[in-house]
Amino acid sequence: MNWKKLGLVFSQDGNVEWRRHSALTPTPILLKPDVIRIYAGFRDDQGISRIGYVDVDSQDPTRVIGVSERPVLDRGRDGCFDDNGVIMGDVVRDGDRLRMYYVGFQLVKRAKFLAFTGLAESTDGGETFQRVSEAPVLDRSIEGNTIRAIHTALHEDGVWKIWYAVGDDWQTIDGVQYPKYNIWYAESADGRSFPAKGTLCVDVRGDEYRIGRPSVYKTASGYMMFYTKGGVSGKDYFPGVAFSDDGIHWERRDEQLGLALGEQGFDNRHLCYPRLVTVKDRTYCFYNGNNMGAEGFGVAELLQS
Repeated sequence: MNWKKLGLVFSQDGNVEWRRHSALTPTPILLKPDVIRIYAGFRDDQGISRIGYVDVDSQDPTRVIGVSERPVLDRGRDGCFDDNGVIMGDVVRDGDRLRMYYVGFQLVKRAKFLAFTGLAESTDGGETFQRVSEAPVLDRSIEGNTIRAIHTALHEDGVWKIWYAVGDDWQTIDGVQYPKYNIWYAESADGRSFPAKGTLCVDVRGDEYRIGRPSVYKTASGYMMFYTKGGVSGKDYFPGVAFSDDGIHWERRDEQLGLALGEQGFDNRHLCYPRLVTVKDRTYCFYNGNNMGAEGFGVAELLQS
């Protein structure tokens, strides 16, 4: 793949309390023919994330035309699985509704955090989302006790197919705990009830200790997945790409990704969480840069070969 970076789209100005810092895991959807809406997690001064959006021109995705004044999904009620913040998993159309899978965080005494998946729906075109339940749709289970986070949901032939991160351990690097996780696959009839154990489909290799944020796309020949991986050096956090005939068995071809760090600016140290959206014959990739979105998100365009 050959990408042309178009530049930084959105960064924080610090003037709005709930979105003073970061714009995590940008997740675009073509809202209207001329508008791409990018949902993202915005942090306050305490580091708690709430989900809002940035609207951009679909013909010039570096041109911001609107930013949410209030969160479309706030943190959960005290004591619930998402009381310490929420970030994006996926947003998909479901009839006349938008369905949002989100990752909720909770702080506990003997682990750095817990992260499980909630479900919310919008009936007003994506301006607000209401939780289907205060309980997670993907909770701890026999496959993972600390992380089960949906990042892609596809509805195909009456079946909801999900790709998600599963974590059950921690990696200590320079005295700091980082979550260990890999990528799993599962199916559901309604997209709300899932099995306690799915299928491991993309695992770490070499010195990697985590691989996650699976973004899966149906192609003419099967499926393509973007993900982000990290090694034990603690300095490398970078995307990769894999291909599959059935969405379950994957071949990693990270060398074909085509994206690279910038020489300077917001993505000169890290590049992560790439997410695609297609507008007619143009494909854009929105992604985070340094420090997992602390400096906002940028966009690149796929060049036709």
